[in-house]
Amino acid sequence: MLAGDEDVSLFDAEEDAGRKSKMGVKHPVASFFHLFFRVSAALVYLLCDLLSGSFIASMVTIILLLSCDFWTVKNVTGRLMVGLRWWNQVDDDGRSRWVFESRKSTSKKQGSDSESRIFWLGLIVCPFLWVIFSFSVLFSFKIKWMPLVIMGLVLQGANLYGYVKCKVGAKTSLRNMATNYFGRQFLKQTLSKEEES
Repeated sequence: MLAGDEDVSLFDAEEDAGRKSKMGVKHPVASFFHLFFRVSAALVYLLCDLLSGSFIASMVTIILLLSCDFWTVKNVTGRLMVGLRWWNQVDDDGRSRWVFESRKSTSKKQGSDSESRIFWLGLIVCPFLWVIFSFSVLFSFKIKWMPLVIMGLVLQGANLYGYVKCKVGAKTSLRNMATNYFGRQFLKQTLSKEEES
């Protein structure tokens, strides 16, 4: 087996030098870039007519910002801020396998509560912005922007899906979680109605 084929945990050798700032943010640079690329892509999309008359320049800028955001969130900020990471691994026989990993919660190197809120807020709000942009493109008949909006939705939605999967556990499917939740709610309602009778 080659040395490059071994699984190496990124959580073992993290820096211990990161001190919390006054706001309780242990990784201020990661927190900044977690939001910077996401918000910048949305702002450039909204203001592209004012900033540049060129559709190509605006599109290239937004694609670069979205790509930087995807890479940063997937490879850096998720690991540092909340202790989660996900990736695709291709086995020797050519099968693709998705891996979802979370750091043990007992680790003292876990990000702060402020970082966790920043991470999840940015991760959840921005894909919804791209959903709104997609509806605005449809209703305004600016179809030339649709591939760009779909790219924003897919890249940010993929990170959201990957990190939600890491958070709830790789073994549990989201459909099973929803089914179990609604099943429990139905059972509680049924039992409470029977007790009232």
